[in-house]
Amino acid sequence: MEAEGADGAPGGAEAALSCFSFNQDCTSLAVGTKAGYKLFSLSSVEQLDHVHGSNDTPDVYIVERLFSSSLVVVVSHAKPRQMNVYHFKKGTEICNYSYSGNILSIRLNRQRLLVCLEESIYIHNIKDMKLLKTILDIPANPTGLCALSINHSNSYVAYPGSLTTGEIVLYDGHSLKAVCTIAAHEGTLAAIAFNSSGSRLASASEKGTVIRVFSVPDGQKLYEFRRGVKRYVTISSLAFSMDSQFLCASSNTETVHIFKLEHLANSRPEEPSTWTGYVGKMFLAASNYLPTQVSDMMNQDRAFATGRLGFSGHRNICTLATIQKLPRLLVASSSGHLYVYNLDPQDGGDCVLIKTHSLLGSGTREENKENDLRPPLPQSYAATVARPSASAASTVPGYSEDGGALRGEVIPEHEFATGPVCLDDENEFPPITSCRGDQQDKAAPS
Repeated sequence: MEAEGADGAPGGAEAALSCFSFNQDCTSLAVGTKAGYKLFSLSSVEQLDHVHGSNDTPDVYIVERLFSSSLVVVVSHAKPRQMNVYHFKKGTEICNYSYSGNILSIRLNRQRLLVCLEESIYIHNIKDMKLLKTILDIPANPTGLCALSINHSNSYVAYPGSLTTGEIVLYDGHSLKAVCTIAAHEGTLAAIAFNSSGSRLASASEKGTVIRVFSVPDGQKLYEFRRGVKRYVTISSLAFSMDSQFLCASSNTETVHIFKLEHLANSRPEEPSTWTGYVGKMFLAASNYLPTQVSDMMNQDRAFATGRLGFSGHRNICTLATIQKLPRLLVASSSGHLYVYNLDPQDGGDCVLIKTHSLLGSGTREENKENDLRPPLPQSYAATVARPSASAASTVPGYSEDGGALRGEVIPEHEFATGPVCLDDENEFPPITSCRGDQQDKAAPS
């Protein structure tokens, strides 16, 4: 998830963030400024730990970190056609690539590195940075909208398939073949995002009123959520929780919406014992015989929870993370702040803002004291989140340089199989001098 083009943060343009992105498992936040870039750890609510920063490359407008590893990808306005890949712990450059046009976005997982230009997408093997495929036949994509599944076992890629409608092209980044085209919306796409396992794909159009979720790889519509009908909005980000139970959406308004993905199809509730339950069951059964347009309207749900921002108009991105064993809503804004909310996974409702961090300082505890909201949490909320919930402990393994041991994570053996990058190996990512060069004519185009 990435945002570009800061829009007048308080204190002048020089203080605004030019870009910001959460890493793949929402354990880190990267921000770019006029001076360079910074990486923050999201392991604590109270303190925003400054992991790394560099002023060697000014005017950064893309910065992406690979999980919690030392691999970071940077693009600057000074050289918008060049991608630089660094190992920041060693202070070395792994490689750099130059392309035929300006780089608009970059996506990473443990197997692939995706570089999106306006009319082409380049797919690299992240193990050795070799260029594997160039997709040239894509419609003009001026915002660089694309998504890459963070699950390297099925490195699916999604990108707009039309300039005028909301078609999504689903591409297999492992086998390097097109999978299908999804007719997601009538209007042009504004946001797309995979869930952590790569089995779901969420999308929103430029109207911003309807958010849909599709199954991958068959492209069947699973959910449809109505964000609102009173006004069109610009959806700036979509993000699933790591357990795929929730989906959040931020826009240019003051409200972040969180939807709950109920698994109705996979559950068999007991026979309803009340009149209300009986009517509800009959209504659901009747919807199967109604025209598609009517049944779709019946299946639309409004937001399960909302986060209220104290502003509107600023570019922002949101994500859902588990921090200190509790579910949180995180919102990063181009004004230079990170907002942390508590999410009640049982009852939803209004999310409680519990912390505001400045992203323009060094991220030390002292600098954030003045932003510490720390209202006393209601006892009922504490009791609610203490109840067993799938959202409190994701089954999807996280990654860090310590192999997840410090965070108590269990990483399956197959995740360390040969092929994907081994993130806990300090000898990983050696400098690759042979990868420098212009990518305009390299690799087989699709």
